[in-house]
Order: sequence, then structure tokens, then C-alpha cells
Amino acid sequence: MSTILIMPREARKLPDDSIYHVLNRGNCRMRIFHKAGDFQSFLKLLEEGRKRSGVRILGYCLMDNHWQLVLWPRKGKDFSKFLQWVGTTHVRRWREHRGRNGEGHLYQGRYKRFLVQEDGHFLTVMRYVESNPLRAKMVRRAEDWPWSSLGGAGGPDGVKVQLEDWPVPRPRDWGEIVNERIEEGELERLRVSVKRGRPYGKEQWVKRMVSRLGLETSMRQPWRPNGRRKWRGSRIKQDCPAGVPDPPIFARKWGFWTIE
Repeated sequence: MSTILIMPREARKLPDDSIYHVLNRGNCRMRIFHKAGDFQSFLKLLEEGRKRSGVRILGYCLMDNHWQLVLWPRKGKDFSKFLQWVGTTHVRRWREHRGRNGEGHLYQGRYKRFLVQEDGHFLTVMRYVESNPLRAKMVRRAEDWPWSSLGGAGGPDGVKVQLEDWPVPRPRDWGEIVNERIEEGELERLRVSVKRGRPYGKEQWVKRMVSRLGLETSMRQPWRPNGRRKWRGSRIKQDCPAGVPDPPIFARKWGFWTIE
């Protein structure tokens, strides 16, 4: 019997003046926003982070158990600084508000990101982000969800996230476009980019970005070891609430795959 340990990823230099889609979820997909005040506080946090870092925010959507952002940092190094500050500050304030300092993890782990080409693919990513509540059947129209860049609700005292002008023209009928169904093939491409960190754009542009940034692994199929896999549930259960639908997914986070 041998155990495979998952090693942390090495830091990669990010290109300047590039657009990124970013997503993070609550640990074990638990809720991180329970009431209007939770959403409002996070919007205020985003605006604080924007002012501190200068990172441009193009769009966002906050859902009960995850958030998505579309960011446009002028310097690649500012991207990580912005997300690190937002993440650590959110966790600290979340725990302080609930009097639960030191109790497990709020987020599932490191955020997921992928590069976005500045053309029609950017518009598709924005549709993907702002229509999230519509796909989840939480609202009848995307703009009815207040906690997105389309809904436009503010934080405490009316504080709003200052959004940057888009790098491509925004269609006049944008609200109607967001409410249209995204083709399944395009949705699958986006989901692969989220899962694998694969750049999202035209084929030749994707190949250039992959080569330039060393993202070859994002183009490969995930490796699967031979043999039967087991997860060591006692460690995972300490960190996941009861009723987790697929515990092995979360075992993978800790590197507890055991091959027989």
C-alpha cells in the first residue's frame, strides 16, 4: 500500500494587464453568506480591496456558497495581493461576527482562476458570471439577484463596488443577453476553464497563453492512478459538516488518497 501526497503548487508569475475569472467556494460547499448583511459586508470588503490594491473589478456575483469575480489588474503581482487580502480579511471578519475563531476552514482552499481573452469571450464570461443565479433557478431574471454587478445592490451605508469600464463595448441590450441561455457546449468550455485553469479564448490565443505561462497541464486530461482509491474519512469528517454528498472530493484536498 502506498499513499500519494498532493504537493502545493509553485508560484507562477502572472502577466500584467490581463483579465481573470476567479472563483472560490465555501468549505464542503457550505454557505458563506447567510443573510443580506453578509452579502453587503463582502461588497464593502471588495471595494476596500479595490482601493488598497488598484485592481480593476469588471464584474462579480455572490451566491450563497461561493463567489465569482472578473478582475483586470494592471500588474500581475497585484492580483494575488488583492485576493489574499480579501480572503484573509473575510475569514477573520466572518469568524469575529459569529464568535467562532479557530473553528475549521471557511473556504474549500485556494481560489480557482483562468485568463480571459479581451474579445467576445470576455462578454461570454460576464454572461456566465451574472447569469449564475438564473441558472441556479433562484430568480426569474438575472437582474433580480441583487448581489451581482448586474443587480447592483450596495453594501453597508450604500457603499458600492466601483466597476471599471469594460475592455470591449458593452451591448445596449446587455440585460436581455444575460438572460438568454448559454449554449451547452460553451458552458462546458467555461466549466473546464474553471476546473483546470485553462485560458478561455480563441484556439490560437489559448495555445500562446499556455506556452507563454507554462499552463500545459491545463490542456491535459486529469491524471488518475490505477487501482482502487480509498479516503481516510476520520480526518475529513473533522472539517466537513454532516451530510457531505461526496467526501472523496474533499479528501483530495488534503492528499489522503490511498492506493491498494
